[in-house]
Amino acid sequence: MTGLSFTITLPSWVRSVIDFDQVYESDADKMDLANALAMGNVANQSGGPFGAAIFEESTHRLIAPGVNLVVPEANPTAHAEIVAIGLAGSLLGRYDLSDNGARPAVLASSVEPCAMCLGAVPWSGVSRVIIGARDADARKVGFDEGDKPSDWVASLESRGITVTRDVQRQHSVLVLNSYVSSGGEIYNTDRGTTDA
Repeated sequence: MTGLSFTITLPSWVRSVIDFDQVYESDADKMDLANALAMGNVANQSGGPFGAAIFEESTHRLIAPGVNLVVPEANPTAHAEIVAIGLAGSLLGRYDLSDNGARPAVLASSVEPCAMCLGAVPWSGVSRVIIGARDADARKVGFDEGDKPSDWVASLESRGITVTRDVQRQHSVLVLNSYVSSGGEIYNTDRGTTDA
């Protein structure tokens, strides 16, 4: 069985949303891009209502975008954060996105990481995570976010990864609600609790 592989390709509309030359200086700017990616996915019916992006901390420039592609790619791991992390690694040519701390990288995610994406954050090497909507917001519309420890923020921070929550949260929640009201598929029903 040689030659087995899989490739994840971002939808063509993503190019109209991203700008690799733009400076995304504030956390709000970074989250605006993550939300624009999420909303683009909803508007184009190309995946779930989740967007993420990796930025270089020192220049505030975009390294890689990501959108949720679980349904169109038939890939349960194709969450926006995983797509952005994977693409960033490919573009940078390294698995540690912050290059062992020499070039700190930031992950902006329109929704708090699910259990899988939370596990990927420390392995990616990002030094900071910016979050829009909360776990409870995703669960409220029916998504299963998996089992995460209640002290996950403290756990990341103990590894030197700063977490900033509720950045542009209302807009992120609006994207989730738009997806549901437009008939978007809830590909994983919430099997967990509704605790925040």
